[in-house]
Amino acid sequence: MTARILIVDDDPHIRDVVRIAAEAAGYATLEASNGQLALTHIGRETIDLVVLDIGMPQMDGFDCCKEIRAKSNVPVLFLTAQDDEIDRVLGFQLGADDFVSKPFSPRELVLRIKAILARGKPQAKALRHGVLEMESAGHNCRIDGAQMVLTATEFALLSTLLAHPEQVHDRGQLIDQVYGPNNTLSGRTVDSHVRNIRTKAAELGCNDIIVTVHGVGVKLGACSR
Repeated sequence: MTARILIVDDDPHIRDVVRIAAEAAGYATLEASNGQLALTHIGRETIDLVVLDIGMPQMDGFDCCKEIRAKSNVPVLFLTAQDDEIDRVLGFQLGADDFVSKPFSPRELVLRIKAILARGKPQAKALRHGVLEMESAGHNCRIDGAQMVLTATEFALLSTLLAHPEQVHDRGQLIDQVYGPNNTLSGRTVDSHVRNIRTKAAELGCNDIIVTVHGVGVKLGACSR
């Protein structure tokens, strides 16, 4: 089935560039000129990924992402006019999956889209550790039977830890596993995703889902209640 990409940007030229690149790669597209229209599309239609501009009037990309995450775990790829690490950290804390800085290469954008969508591809095997259970085929993650809603990137990161529960992963290794090699993301990106996962697990009564090994990296915790 063809993935559907929602392109959200107040600049029609940018929307055209993204649309042409996405459709040339075989994706179906929808467009929205502002955050409110984007939320309407997400509420009514099946969307597989959102390409979301940060610098929009009225409702900026960050506020739009907050609203999206309140109702959906659809992957979000931010377009940003500045390569600011603070913006990236805030975006990842809000549940973004990746960033592309303007001006961007349409080819790079499509590769980022493909990488994000690949993280959610079904795998048959279900994995368990303590009260944590993950099943990639349905993008299901449960804590003691209760559903824990994760973004595609959070799911990929936690799956990596669960696949090797005794291994300590440094931040560079996790970035390579989740985003692929030859990227320029910093370790703070991983920290943001780890923080989000810990918060979501704690809300379900699990306070040791991921532990930090100081000076080395992170590993899966005991996953107890």
